[in-house]
Amino acid sequence: MTGYGDGTRCVHGGLGEPEPGNPLLASPVFATGFHAGHESYGYGRADNPTYRALESAIGALDGGECVVFASGMAAIAAVLGLAPTKVVLPSDGYYLTRSLAAELPVSVVEVPTTGPWPSFDGAELVLLETPCNPGLDVCDITALASAAHAAGALLAVDNTTATPIGQRPLELGADIVVCSDSKALSGHSDVLLGHVTCRSPELAARIRQTRTMHGGIPGPFETWLAHRGLSTLDLRLARQAQNASALYTALRGHPQVSNLRWPGAEQDSSYVIASKQMRRFNGVFTFTLASREAVEQFLAASKLVTAATSFGGVHSTADRRAQWGDPVPEGFLRFSAGCEDTEDLVADVLAAL
Repeated sequence: MTGYGDGTRCVHGGLGEPEPGNPLLASPVFATGFHAGHESYGYGRADNPTYRALESAIGALDGGECVVFASGMAAIAAVLGLAPTKVVLPSDGYYLTRSLAAELPVSVVEVPTTGPWPSFDGAELVLLETPCNPGLDVCDITALASAAHAAGALLAVDNTTATPIGQRPLELGADIVVCSDSKALSGHSDVLLGHVTCRSPELAARIRQTRTMHGGIPGPFETWLAHRGLSTLDLRLARQAQNASALYTALRGHPQVSNLRWPGAEQDSSYVIASKQMRRFNGVFTFTLASREAVEQFLAASKLVTAATSFGGVHSTADRRAQWGDPVPEGFLRFSAGCEDTEDLVADVLAAL
């Protein structure tokens, strides 16, 4: 699908050549065993045609070879397994990544996304998260990839917030992209899935072998649902970014709102770097209300915003991140703008405030 735009590649990615009488989108293949003799398909834990179709579509968007996993955390675990002795992580990234790394028999160095980043000497893996979750700070992928490679380390980027069409870390020098596809990629809040995409086929083979041995395989139905959801990623991301931009404008200067952040806004501290390395922005932004009680009152008053701990779906959601142990104020909200009509969503949020 080279030479086509994002929307076309999202719709057509991973599909075979059309044949009269066949369905437009192949059905999920439910099989533990396959008739022997095929070069790839022999046992369901190792491979499945439904996995391969989605991997082909995502890999084309990321620009590498993709391996899908049962969840974003299964994908993260496979990537962390590439570092036998030392890994560098963002101290302000997804909290479960840090929790998992702390349980591994490796040296862990935690650094804020905005740095200053230390020497990577002795590290096998540097894992970035940009924009980071939940603070939405951004770091320079190209510069940090160069520094990691000079020290002999692999550079991986958690691209969950940006999505494969919002940012392409492999084109910026990264070796690995990891993503929770439970969020915007599948997009309908009904699938747990993750993926790892590697620049090197050899590295992808190692990741695929890890999936086979550890059993972190997705179900074929969930994989099929994610492939179906991917087809509208371009459309959903456009509406979500439109809604985030409108809400940012409406909330900027609001007396109850502080620390408003969205990397897509020119006024945001992350905008300069983000605008250079991100191809487009999304619907995730953050702000802080006065207290936990203020958040609860806001969510109770809103008719369109749901309290939920995921993001990237078609419904607008908000998550008070302090309840999960993130080092943020009690009233800090990560807001995921959905695909509602912009005027309706802005009016509802302002009325609820």
